[in-house]
Amino acid sequence: MEWLIGLVGSSCIAAAAYWKKSLSHSGALAAVVLGTVMYGLASAAWFGMLIAFFVSSSMLSKLKAKRKEEAEQGYAKGSRRDWGQVAANGGLGLLACIANAVWPSELWWFLFLGVMATVNSDTWATEIGGLSKGEPRFILTGKRVAPGTSGGVTKLGLAASLLGGAFIGLVGGGLGEWGDADQFARGWIAYILLGAASGLLGALIDSVLGATAQVMYRCEHCGKTVEKPVHCGQKARQIRGLRFMSNDAVNALSSLVGGVICLGLSFLL
Repeated sequence: MEWLIGLVGSSCIAAAAYWKKSLSHSGALAAVVLGTVMYGLASAAWFGMLIAFFVSSSMLSKLKAKRKEEAEQGYAKGSRRDWGQVAANGGLGLLACIANAVWPSELWWFLFLGVMATVNSDTWATEIGGLSKGEPRFILTGKRVAPGTSGGVTKLGLAASLLGGAFIGLVGGGLGEWGDADQFARGWIAYILLGAASGLLGALIDSVLGATAQVMYRCEHCGKTVEKPVHCGQKARQIRGLRFMSNDAVNALSSLVGGVICLGLSFLL
């Protein structure tokens, strides 16, 4: 029954996201597989945290999309997520879920919490930070950079990142199982702190990787620095980074770091 519930629920959400152009064909299929397996192997709590990330990030991607359109022209992919983006954002969470089914331990749960907090923080920072009236600053030097530059951060984006992680902690704590009311209150606060801290730190790691290791190109036609190897209809020139370190790879690696940070902090809280 759990597998059927997961399949039906994931299919409905993926279909709505595809209709709203938040997912491509491949992204919708990947989301159905991800959600079905997660619900079937784990519980509504794991599934609920995944849905909280996906629904909130999809809604934010539509927020003043016209205003963010220019900054997104240099991104490797648009706001309509494909299977690679779904895998980068939810793949490590799924592996934690599978590991928990094989070797049950709450350690996997906290790793999962940190992974989801990081991808949510990063997404909120990108979507809300893109609305900032001030120019982004390069995370390594503090110099002003053009909107959409990998490694560029804004005050609004950092605040959104903190809130994005706290939101995942809020959802995770609310879906957890608690004893009495006092334990619930203390546990919920701890979850919010865990989500906020690991999400923000993981998102900052994402920005650092974006500023250093992520592959970047320069369009020979318009002169813009972009994430994709083809721009303005012609091949762009690689100017820095590792060729295999795409934006999806950066997202996956930073989410792993965020998960490990959350796991470490869970021993303190």
